[in-house]
Amino acid sequence: MLVLAAACTSAAVSPGVTFLTGLNNYQDEMDQLSGRLERWPDRQRLAESIKTTYVATFGGSKEFSRLVDLDLRRREFLITLQLESVTPEREKEMKAELMRIHEQMEELKTIVKGQIARTELRDPQPQGVEKVATIGLLDLAMDSFVVPIPASAPPAMSTRVAPYLVTDEGNVSTVQTPDGQTFRCRTTVIPDAGSSIKCVPVGGKG
Repeated sequence: MLVLAAACTSAAVSPGVTFLTGLNNYQDEMDQLSGRLERWPDRQRLAESIKTTYVATFGGSKEFSRLVDLDLRRREFLITLQLESVTPEREKEMKAELMRIHEQMEELKTIVKGQIARTELRDPQPQGVEKVATIGLLDLAMDSFVVPIPASAPPAMSTRVAPYLVTDEGNVSTVQTPDGQTFRCRTTVIPDAGSSIKCVPVGGKG
């Protein structure tokens, strides 16, 4: 409901940033449910919810839906592997399947990132630096979404969008332009609408 209302409210609402907020929340909530086998129905509901958010913000994507299905599957495998009742043979099979799942997710991630970038470039909101920040943050979020669980290395904090450098610093993010100008960007959740992003210059040329 929150996502669908975005199209009817303030022009400051960004579909891309709204999806970004939803994806981050999805990962946080999934992590909170990890290790609890009986919460399978809740994990299913979360998976369907993020699929709906993607459709509402970017349109349909069978690749993203498949990506979420694979994420759900690997999470269930990891929870099952924590059980003492898993035999060594079954554990070996599941770990091999987890490797295949990760390979498939990497392939799908590349496709989905391309779909997101093309959609964002067509969208009139946001503009300028906000557009660059949105594409960069979505790129980093998709990388984080696909990393192995548990992660073998900390997620990347920076990525390049053409000549711009986008850095995710948690509550805020920064965009550095080719001439050294730095912008600080903040994401805001708009109740009953979605999310927006605003970037302001914070320094001169480097």
